Amino acid sequence: ILAMAFKVSRAFKDISLSFKRHPVTNDLIMIKNENAIKNSVINLVRTYIGERFFRSDIGTPISRSLFEVQTSEFGIEVENHITQTLVNLEPRIQLKKVNVSFPLDKNELSVDINYDIIGLAFPIQELTFVLNPTRI
Repeated sequence: ILAMAFKVSRAFKDISLSFKRHPVTNDLIMIKNENAIKNSVINLVRTYIGERFFRSDIGTPISRSLFEVQTSEFGIEVENHITQTLVNLEPRIQLKKVNVSFPLDKNELSVDINYDIIGLAFPIQELTFVLNPTRI
């Protein structure tokens, strides 16, 4: 009988980027499972290439291109950058869909990402956030 290999994962934990302390233990507050992965996905998309020391391959070039004229080709390019980054750098998820839209009157991008968490029985995660240009 052939045994089928399934990806089974354990619970995921990360520290909260607010760096708040637990009132009783005085340890940094932990975020778990879907919230930890959600923060990771957002951080990967918002990190620009070259921002992290010793890991210049992490991130996307999106932040630096938010001042450019936004066309439908630009939206497709941004979706491709996000897809490539998440597929390569976030092994805990199986990406379902990336959609980028931009209102013409605003200087921002709306990013919608749908993904499954590998090995945990959670429904499809739907994540929406806005990217605004900032001076670097």
